Amino acid sequence: MTKIILDNLKKSYDNGQEAVKGVSFEVNDGEFLVLVGPSGCGKSTILRMIAGLEDISDGSLYFNENKVNDLSPKDRNIGMVFQNYALYPHLSVYNNLAFPLKISKVSKDEIEEKVNTIAEILNLTEYLNRKPKQLSGGQRQRVALGRAMIRKPDVFLFDEPLSNLDAKLRGSMRTEIITIHREYRTTAIYVTHDQTEAMTMGDRIVVLKDGEIQQIGTPQEIYESPQNIFVAGFIGAPPINLFEGRISLENGDFFVENNTANIFEIDLKSFAITPANGLNCTMALRPEALHLMQENNTENQIRVKITNIEILGHESIIYFETNNLTKSMRLNGSILNEIGDTIQIKIDTNKAVFFDGLNGYRI
Repeated sequence: MTKIILDNLKKSYDNGQEAVKGVSFEVNDGEFLVLVGPSGCGKSTILRMIAGLEDISDGSLYFNENKVNDLSPKDRNIGMVFQNYALYPHLSVYNNLAFPLKISKVSKDEIEEKVNTIAEILNLTEYLNRKPKQLSGGQRQRVALGRAMIRKPDVFLFDEPLSNLDAKLRGSMRTEIITIHREYRTTAIYVTHDQTEAMTMGDRIVVLKDGEIQQIGTPQEIYESPQNIFVAGFIGAPPINLFEGRISLENGDFFVENNTANIFEIDLKSFAITPANGLNCTMALRPEALHLMQENNTENQIRVKITNIEILGHESIIYFETNNLTKSMRLNGSILNEIGDTIQIKIDTNKAVFFDGLNGYRI
């Protein structure tokens, strides 16, 4: 039963670089929390500070009520899974799994029982006598996962563990990790730069940029209600569509006039706060908030030329350009249109979110 609390945690180096600039959040007991952001945002540094592998420059780290800033990694009772597996190449799978127990001077019979149990859970039983070099990437990652699990730690820490695997294997390993977590309910923190992993695995997500937290929320909250334009653009594939423009008050209605000379009528309920008349803003819409129209109707519609089409079977992604910027829309199934066709697109402004054109925060 472990709750992790980060209170204004900071990390700076001798050269003056600030890798982590005062982050605060809590990881609830049994929660699977994902840290996501681009390379260099500080997510792995935060994980290593929690693990005790990186010194904390300032702030406090708690496991439950206990401050652990100066506690050594071996005394934190964590299980950590690394990107590069970190297996002992000269040891068999059995001995790689058994190693943490041998260090803890567990009896031989208990080691055998626990290794066999973990191997069965992770479908590794037939590979126990093999060396890591005789395993596939996915099998090696399962061994690394098993080695972290075998001591039943209070906390699981994952540092981009699937980034070396191919796309299909990443999908199956995501499922395995979440299935195991649901069974064990151990507090877990998972670091990734892959927003698909973040969205599909996390109970909650912490989005980071330049060592600072941009937003914390459930996958649905992050996707549907991004707090700033960075979060909106980072989460989601294809990326969110951005329309630059301004707010104008006309006859009691709100409009966005974008640079393509289109005027979109906006319901006041679309705004998180009441916007000022004449405010420069960005209107953001997910690809599924755009719809293909068969008949011309000027209300909240734009006419565009298709620049690319991705047919994925269950859905199709249409790409087009407005104001020299590529945007996209998502449609169910396949389409009859071709690249170069001119089409009419309906903008569902009820699903739009708006950001201040000056500071990029939600309005």
